[in-house]
Amino acid sequence: MQRGAVTKSAAPGFTPEDAVLASVGIVKCGAERGLLLSESMCLALEELVRACCVEDEGAPVIMVCGPKNVGKSTFNRYLINLLLNHLPSVEYLECDIGQTEFTPPGCVSLTNVTEPFLGPPFTHQRTPRKMVYYGQTSCEQDSERYFDVVKYVFNSYKKEVPLVINTMGWVKGEGLLLLTDLIRLLSPSHVVQMDVSDWRAMAPLSAEAVRVAPGLYTKGQQQPKSKQVGASGPEGWKAPDGDGDASAPDYKLLYIHPEFPRAGAAGEARVHSSILRDMAILGYLGQLQPAGLSSALPLHSLVPYQVPFNAVALRVIHTDVAPTNIMYAVNASWVGLCQIPDAIRSQTDGPVLLTQTPLCDCLGFGIVRGVDMERKLYHILTPVAPENLRLVNCLLLGNIAVPNCVLVSQQGIEGEIPYVTSEYNYTILGSGKLKKKKHFKRREHTFPCDFT
Repeated sequence: MQRGAVTKSAAPGFTPEDAVLASVGIVKCGAERGLLLSESMCLALEELVRACCVEDEGAPVIMVCGPKNVGKSTFNRYLINLLLNHLPSVEYLECDIGQTEFTPPGCVSLTNVTEPFLGPPFTHQRTPRKMVYYGQTSCEQDSERYFDVVKYVFNSYKKEVPLVINTMGWVKGEGLLLLTDLIRLLSPSHVVQMDVSDWRAMAPLSAEAVRVAPGLYTKGQQQPKSKQVGASGPEGWKAPDGDGDASAPDYKLLYIHPEFPRAGAAGEARVHSSILRDMAILGYLGQLQPAGLSSALPLHSLVPYQVPFNAVALRVIHTDVAPTNIMYAVNASWVGLCQIPDAIRSQTDGPVLLTQTPLCDCLGFGIVRGVDMERKLYHILTPVAPENLRLVNCLLLGNIAVPNCVLVSQQGIEGEIPYVTSEYNYTILGSGKLKKKKHFKRREHTFPCDFT
């Protein structure tokens, strides 16, 4: 690791310790290929580690903010790995639904981290302590529900160990207003603001500026005309949930100016982001593979669970679907396996449809491999343990798709690939071509969901 500018140099001599690290895939590389830590990043890391190791000041809450492609996720990994050298565990609140660290995309989650994690997200998928399936990779269309979801998950934080909070790269317009709301809601002790040196993406998020700035759902704090400010000052005010002035934030702001090449160039990361999301889903599905096999089994060779229609409620999160078409939407889809507090009551053996999206725990994910209309059964592939599946009584379908390769690259299939066709009548209401990645040149496919 280096501070400041990178200079090319030969790799240091090989030591016995290097051989041990190389045995698990960790090898030394030249400075031009390593992680570049700027001076401001090193200073912020030192201060945060020091704050987390002081036992008499409470557990710090560290919120990392910044635009897209400035290194927030890398900073979080580096910080948490440093803290694990001194602490048994660190809590991690994932608020970036587009680039999640420990779960498939579209989730807000709280994870207790006890072991270092070094690779990209698809290499360390874990079961969070608390998770809600938001169902989209952006909250711009329903930011109010997103705010409620973050609040619901954050309420599970016990304040016994340090908390690191990852935020979205949406920091302009309403995104900045929403970030202001989150700072008030989560009450961080430290805000780490990452941006390029000319601050072209966002204004400095000082505690004083956030205190008076309007949010999307909270009001800035103004000097009261009819209230007497007590000895505790404005910091002592408390506002009822969802209205009035928000409690005044009081935190230390740490600026970080990343210096890696193309820092802040968000446009170049869009395709990369979609690939990482697909890889995270594939990493999660990898838990379906039996241990000890030399090669992976195709998903169509695995036995799915049979779930009666009237055993689970069903809801499409991101759009309105007519009840007569709901099964077309669900078949061959990625679904959140959730637990709602209310018991499922159905007078028939047909599907139970929810009229509103519930705020509920998500216990894992699965693929609806087929729908048996005669026997009134969903066929679902999932790695969720059977003891947790007994708690599932709700299926949530969001705007997260099964990766294309799962459907078009199935081994052992002869003839027509199930759910896939290249010849389709696009005049059918609701039909459409599968989005094709710009960096791939392949034949366009469509997925007509024929019931099995």
